[in-house]
Amino acid sequence: MTDTEPAPAVRETAESIATMEIRGAATIASAAAEALAEQAEAAAEADATASDPEAFRASMRAAARTLRETRPTAVSLPNALRYVLQRMEGDSVDRLRRSVVDASEAFVEQLDRAQEDLGQVGANRLADGDTVMTHCHSTDALACIEAAVEQGKSISAVVKETRPRQQGHITAEQLRDAGVPVTLIVDSAARRYLDEVDHVVVGADSIAADGGVINKIGTSGLAVNARERGVPIMTAAQTIKLHPETLTGHTVEIEMRDEGEVIEPEAREEIGDIAVENPAFDVTPPRYMDAIVTEQGQFPPESIVTLMRELFGEGAAEPWAEP
Repeated sequence: MTDTEPAPAVRETAESIATMEIRGAATIASAAAEALAEQAEAAAEADATASDPEAFRASMRAAARTLRETRPTAVSLPNALRYVLQRMEGDSVDRLRRSVVDASEAFVEQLDRAQEDLGQVGANRLADGDTVMTHCHSTDALACIEAAVEQGKSISAVVKETRPRQQGHITAEQLRDAGVPVTLIVDSAARRYLDEVDHVVVGADSIAADGGVINKIGTSGLAVNARERGVPIMTAAQTIKLHPETLTGHTVEIEMRDEGEVIEPEAREEIGDIAVENPAFDVTPPRYMDAIVTEQGQFPPESIVTLMRELFGEGAAEPWAEP
């Protein structure tokens, strides 16, 4: 490993995040923090960095950039990198290494606790006998439903398949494992089944300062339909998903994924000359969302900026950038 070359564990984690083998904001954040710890251990033993604190710091920044570039809209990823790198301190490689490993462990521990706390808050919005509708796969949304079941409430679920990658299948399996009766539907049937639903529960890839929710494509349309049908909808999201760059006017980039997820090459060739677009996310305006549920409580979407300022101040640093 050269002085700025990421450790193999970092490259493997980056590849898994990019290919969505590692998915879900909390899972991505945890994996990124753990990868930085792996980088610290490897850099502390590498010839080029073992005795040079500045070279060690440079290798950590390079590893963080490798991870950061995998998912441009997964805001939990840079928030995890910020947490760990901003706590990197020491005048020797060993102290730097220890600070990174300690910060990584503390971050992962907080993540585990945050999801449990969030689940309890969200469960209080669900009543015994409720049927909920889900979209995509969100461990935070699942935490709310599972906590409601643990409270003794009878909950059933209508699960959207969520094309093109069908993450709804993962949600369906995990809800069944939790003892929740599940009805799996195609995405285009959502409006039809909203008449049978008491609550919509979704996650978030990130949340903007104005309360806009960036989540899996289709969330915005579902929210509009839910509002028209009078069905309450909440976003379950840990505070690691708050997007601090939006405090300073940064616009959220919507990731465009490979067209091969939408259509097979053979079918595309048979159809002829067409354009294929595959946006991963959309933005739900705050007026269509009833509440944002976090480990620190529930908030009207328009007031989430207050919590964001408490956590991040007026902006967000980029400690992975070269000084």
